[in-house]
Amino acid sequence: MHKPKSDSLSDTEGWKTINWRQVERYVFKLQKRIYAASRRGDVKRVRKLQKTLMRSWSNRVLSVRRVTTENQGKKTAGVDGVKSLSPAARLDLVRQLKLTGKSLPTRRVWIPKPGRDEKRPLGIPTMYDRALQAVVKAALEPEWEALFEPSSYGFRPGRSCHDAIKHIQLVIQGKAKFVLDADIAKCFDRINPEKLLQKLNMKGKVRQQIKAWLKSGVIDQGAFTATSEGTPQGGVISPLLANIALHGLEQRLKQYAESMPGKKQNNRDNLTLVRYADDFVVLHKDKSVVQRCRDIISEWLAGIGLELKPEKTRLTHTFNPELSEDGIAGFDFLSFHIQQYPAGKYRSAEDSRGRILGFNTLITPSLKASKVHIEEVGRIIKKHRSSPQSALIRDLNPVIRGWTSYYKNSHASSVGELAKQDHLTYLKLRRWAKHRCGNINDGHIKYWTTLGGKNWAFATKSGDANLLRLLTHTEFGSSGTEYVKVKGDKSPYDGDSVYWSSRLGKHPEMPCRKAKLLKQQKGKCLACGLTFQEWDVMEVDHKIPTALGGKDEWKNLQLLHRHCHDEKTALDGRQEVL
Repeated sequence: MHKPKSDSLSDTEGWKTINWRQVERYVFKLQKRIYAASRRGDVKRVRKLQKTLMRSWSNRVLSVRRVTTENQGKKTAGVDGVKSLSPAARLDLVRQLKLTGKSLPTRRVWIPKPGRDEKRPLGIPTMYDRALQAVVKAALEPEWEALFEPSSYGFRPGRSCHDAIKHIQLVIQGKAKFVLDADIAKCFDRINPEKLLQKLNMKGKVRQQIKAWLKSGVIDQGAFTATSEGTPQGGVISPLLANIALHGLEQRLKQYAESMPGKKQNNRDNLTLVRYADDFVVLHKDKSVVQRCRDIISEWLAGIGLELKPEKTRLTHTFNPELSEDGIAGFDFLSFHIQQYPAGKYRSAEDSRGRILGFNTLITPSLKASKVHIEEVGRIIKKHRSSPQSALIRDLNPVIRGWTSYYKNSHASSVGELAKQDHLTYLKLRRWAKHRCGNINDGHIKYWTTLGGKNWAFATKSGDANLLRLLTHTEFGSSGTEYVKVKGDKSPYDGDSVYWSSRLGKHPEMPCRKAKLLKQQKGKCLACGLTFQEWDVMEVDHKIPTALGGKDEWKNLQLLHRHCHDEKTALDGRQEVL
């Protein structure tokens, strides 16, 4: 697809007149063809299609839109200070994008790790490099999505933490197993760039450009430091490169499984690796097999310049603490705690034949995740010591909704964790009310009320024009439905829009309102008519703006792409002026 003729238009008008539907359909069509060719093993065809995609104006303009209007870091500048581009500047950036084999250094930013004193280093590329990385990623990702191992879930389209947790649950729900709970030390910072480039198997300018990004160096508080290893966290393409570097680990373990006595296929099926980026677990019924896997993994990682983090690597058992190296059963993974408990307090699970197993598998929020969450709630309450109650509720609700949605499909409700979080939140709010009113009785009268049959609702008074109520953890409770893991051989690039749009609406972290609108609209954006993809940013819009008399009710709501929403908002603004 070529750039439309717009010589008579200003750059601002040119950006606004881009046919995004046509652009996205063209790019996605090429990506599907790359994926299909990669599945067939037709490398020559893959390279030809990738070359076409990276040269196309559609891919460049779409990449610029993603990093300048949709990405959360669009207002974060690199070393050149460029951020928040105007429509004219975006179109200018599209013209400049070119594989040169050069790159400016990244800007070092340190962000705190949740619940810890240490900080994680991010390398923020310039806006130009971010856009160019998006161009290259769009061409590389479909090829590797066709090759990636089915048990890899981190930073991949259409896959999430919940798929990884569900995979573990399916593996252990019928039998207790030994677990190697492992973490790779400074994975992003220590990947051997030469080994990564060798694995990529790209030639020419693409190889030179990726090498330039890997060795661009960082600037931290004005001081330049060269980089000889790793892929900087913060880059658009970095997660994909890290997954490529770690690709092959599962296959190496499966090769070991085949070498064991017995049927090869049974041995492969009985040994499980579940990986989410640089965190992974290995599960097997035999302790010696898991111990041998630890040695094999250490050897394999050394080949790409990596090693296991000793303090975060442990061999445990899902059920019996006596069989664990540290005497503690169960393990934490992706902020979940996974453990099997003796039948008694909780009803015993049964196997596929209806036989009593004598234990029950429970997946709950980890102690660390629960502690971090209530500390965040406490910080928000403390920050609003002098603010109106409505401001406090507005800040707390997204935090409570987000945390509880993440654990919606776990056993958090049945073990009382959600009720515990509500109680701890109430104690902090009680202290907040007592501080403001002098005594808690007056605080209860002023800040708590009866609402919808709930006697203790922390809410603004019913006479207020915009009544606000604090959400509770328990009202989300369990979703009532089992989470369905993504199929191992599926990818959004396979073109199965029915499968992917239906999964999108059922994701645990998809807000209820968006999920309902998504189902109502049959998975399509009402502005451009395209089917929503997993990577799209979706926003709820009022068909008739509230400023023009529209009401906040279902028949006046629709779900749009963020860029479609921006265009509609601009038109609504013109109507308001008229």
